[in-house]
Amino acid sequence: MSKENIQNTIDKAKSGNQSAYKELLNLYWGDIYRFLNSKCQNEYETEDLTIKTFSKAFDKIEQYNPKYAFKNWLLSISNNLFIDYLRSKKRHIDAVYIEKEGILKIVDLTPSPEDKLIQEQHLAELLQYIKQLKPHYREVINLRYFQEYSYKEIAEEMGEPLNNIKVKLLRARKLLSELIQKKPK
Repeated sequence: MSKENIQNTIDKAKSGNQSAYKELLNLYWGDIYRFLNSKCQNEYETEDLTIKTFSKAFDKIEQYNPKYAFKNWLLSISNNLFIDYLRSKKRHIDAVYIEKEGILKIVDLTPSPEDKLIQEQHLAELLQYIKQLKPHYREVINLRYFQEYSYKEIAEEMGEPLNNIKVKLLRARKLLSELIQKKPK
């Protein structure tokens, strides 16, 4: 695709054209996926970080500066997300292990009854928001996050092309985020 066609597609996406988002996703998915997979080497985490990259990029597409290559902008976003992922993973490891007097002890991370109750309340609240989504968005959220299907498994289950599933999940997450942000305080 020529530089002008890419910029035209980006401009359409900036105006909210869903097919433009899909076109950009199809065009750059492979590059971003390969880049992240070379770093994490875990299919599930790679897919998750790739979809987060596009989600963040599409949420912030107004900030894209056309004097730079769109692919480089996406790679920069994905690299930052990967660094955040590594930091959160390191914090988790630090929380699990405590070294005392040269002995490595594993910390008990079993949630307390209070923690379990809070988690259940948050889950119930989240489910209420998910119920507000259209059925096809609910289904893709359920398959991905509650049944932990891969993108390929979701595509097979729903009988749709893989790229449609990626766009649908991206859109479902964005709509869910908007619902949660609009909740009364």
